[in-house]
Amino acid sequence: MQKLTLTVQPSEYSIVKLPIKSKIPPEVFESKLYSITQTQEELSIVTESYLLKQNFNSIEEGFSLIKVEGPLDFSLTGILSKILEPLAKEKISIFALSTFDTDYILVRKSTLQKTIQALRSTGMMVNEK
Repeated sequence: MQKLTLTVQPSEYSIVKLPIKSKIPPEVFESKLYSITQTQEELSIVTESYLLKQNFNSIEEGFSLIKVEGPLDFSLTGILSKILEPLAKEKISIFALSTFDTDYILVRKSTLQKTIQALRSTGMMVNEK
C-alpha cells in the first residue's frame, strides 16, 4: 500500500443531530466541507462550527478535520483501518466521512496533537495548514 498523506484542515467543525425530515439550516451549504446523512432514525450534519447560527439540542463541537489526500482508487482496501488502528491504540475517538475520491476523519481538537503524533509514528505524512 502506498504511503498515506493526510492534511489537517484549518477550520473547526461541529456534528449536529436533528430529527428526521428536519429543514437543513441554509448556512450549512456555505461550509468548505459539509456532510448531510439521513437514515430512518436521524439526520446528521457535519459543518464548520462558525457557520451555525442557532442552538441545537444535539450538537458535538470542537472537531478538527483531517483529509486523506487522494483521490483514492476504489480498489484500495484498508485505508481507514491503517489510519484508525494507531488512533485506537491511543484511545482517540474519531468520526469518519467518505466521499467518492477520499476519506476524512474528525477528531476532537483537544486530541489533535496526539492524533498527529500517532499517525506520524506509523510513517504517514501529516501536513498542518
